[in-house]
Amino acid sequence: MSLTPSSIDAAFVTQAEACRNLGSPFTAALCDILRRDLDARSAFGRRILSWGERATADALPLRAAGALHFLARSGRAPELAAVYPPQAPDEAALRRALASAIAAHDASLAAFLDRPPQTNETARSSILLGAALCVADLVKRPLEVLEIGASAGLNLHFDRYAFELGVGCWGAPDAGLRLVCDWRGEPPPLAAPLEIAARAGCDVDPLDPALAADRERLLAYVWPDQTERLARVERALALAARRDERVARADAGDFLAARLAAPLAPGRARLLHHTIVWQYLPLETKTRAKAAIAAAGAAATPQAPFAWARMEADGDMRSAAVTLTLWPGGESVALGRADFHGRWAQWNARALSPMS
Repeated sequence: MSLTPSSIDAAFVTQAEACRNLGSPFTAALCDILRRDLDARSAFGRRILSWGERATADALPLRAAGALHFLARSGRAPELAAVYPPQAPDEAALRRALASAIAAHDASLAAFLDRPPQTNETARSSILLGAALCVADLVKRPLEVLEIGASAGLNLHFDRYAFELGVGCWGAPDAGLRLVCDWRGEPPPLAAPLEIAARAGCDVDPLDPALAADRERLLAYVWPDQTERLARVERALALAARRDERVARADAGDFLAARLAAPLAPGRARLLHHTIVWQYLPLETKTRAKAAIAAAGAAATPQAPFAWARMEADGDMRSAAVTLTLWPGGESVALGRADFHGRWAQWNARALSPMS
């Protein structure tokens, strides 16, 4: 049977298509199987079937896929692990293993759905670096960085990685993690004086990279047939666990209202950034966040600039829009587009006038 109502069915169809476009045929097949086979005989199935109109906004298919990947990685369901990558795909075997795993681990799978998915893709740091370099080149002063939807804080530390962009390299060779991005179009200003003076992030359900359970939860949301992504996130988690900074548990609207109203240290600029989070925020959170951003922009001066950089979905399933708004003035610039997982960037940024 097919999932109902139509909003839930559509969420799984759309997610399967996105997985195919982003190079995860296994997760696409998993979404298709769940869409066809789930029913109300399990608590896991009942939770999904009764989710309601927020199935897409709550990333329900990613919650379900994450629950099953977490179980497969746990060692508690060897029959499920046996049909997960790197094993060769076998749809019939996967369907049998899924039915068995759901029957045997129903309660824990249903409970896993309670928490929102974390897509803390570290390779998006290449895009954040490009935006931050543009800001640094314009304002010529150290940056105080804020991030919403920061998960475990992996992209909050974007400047601590090494980058190979094709158009040039950036960062210390011994950074501990090297990110490769196929950079197309205009190169970012790699020589800009980028200095991060302070950083803080929030998430409605932050993960602590120092806790094994939180690391496993984050890894469960990485699609299992994308081994390079898994290895990259594991390395980034290990590096983040050594740092003192942790992501605050807070609603994005509340966080921004407090942080953006706080005085900016003399001689600095403030940069708010986020990647693939806006679509998941509730309407009331977006409203508060927009109001806080607008107020911060209105209060910005040439001596205390404010920048807002975001990489967010805009309806094109092939890539995300990368946009920068800078105050005072409030001019928005389309920096370009980027692969959702940071594999490539198409940079079209035109030059802006440096601020005095």
